[in-house]
Amino acid sequence: MTGSDPTPAPIDTSRPHPARVYDWWLGGKDNYPVDEELARRILAADGTAVRGARANRRFMHRAVRTLAEAGIRQFLDIGTGIPTEPNLHQVAQAVAPEARVVYADNDPIVLRHAQALLHGSAEGATEYVHADVRDPDLILRLAGESLDFGRPVALSLVALTHYLGDAVDGDDVHGLLARYVDALAPGSYLVLSQVTPDLNPEAVGRAAGLFTRSGTPFHPRSLTEFARFFDGLELLGPGIIPVTGWRPDPEDVAVQAEGIVPVYAGVARKA
Repeated sequence: MTGSDPTPAPIDTSRPHPARVYDWWLGGKDNYPVDEELARRILAADGTAVRGARANRRFMHRAVRTLAEAGIRQFLDIGTGIPTEPNLHQVAQAVAPEARVVYADNDPIVLRHAQALLHGSAEGATEYVHADVRDPDLILRLAGESLDFGRPVALSLVALTHYLGDAVDGDDVHGLLARYVDALAPGSYLVLSQVTPDLNPEAVGRAAGLFTRSGTPFHPRSLTEFARFFDGLELLGPGIIPVTGWRPDPEDVAVQAEGIVPVYAGVARKA
């Protein structure tokens, strides 16, 4: 395992954390009462929250499987979150046991679970980097100890960009993503999903307000704003689409029948 600080920081249980809220929606046990309280309040404001979290997870599975079947053997997953099986490396290495996977996250609770993330195939490699998405130089340097950035890499930030702002003197999320993509070799891929107000504006607005008031800025984005992340890249079919519609498995088709999930998803190739 590599990282900027291998010693877990104390976990702040006085305020909710997005990864732990997400864990509650996924049915996990690595969350605290403060996380459950916010998760329930958001679910009451936006009844799609649990369905969306689980749809996001399945999208990651489908996208990783698609890219592994297309020959990608290196994966960098930023904003990993608390491990929930199957994890990304399990999906990739089920297709290609030699696949190399690096996870990156800055949440102390994820660091405590890092060993669970590192049980990959004997033929491949699975590593964890403890670092913040806002520090691309550090993440790329540490990930480069396991990955060869001279060869194609699948970069995934699933359900992460809506926690990052647009201001140039702040997170500058579009500029930040461009820095990561610039570091990738031709033939690499970008995998993204992002909450949008387009499909259910009132409910998403209520949920965003709850996140923000809890101390977590939240930035739902329109189709136009989300599409900017893929500027200069070649979108795979079916393009940018609500998350349950991206190359759906039968389970996703069934979820579509339950109602809208206000999350866009897309996968694109660097030419």
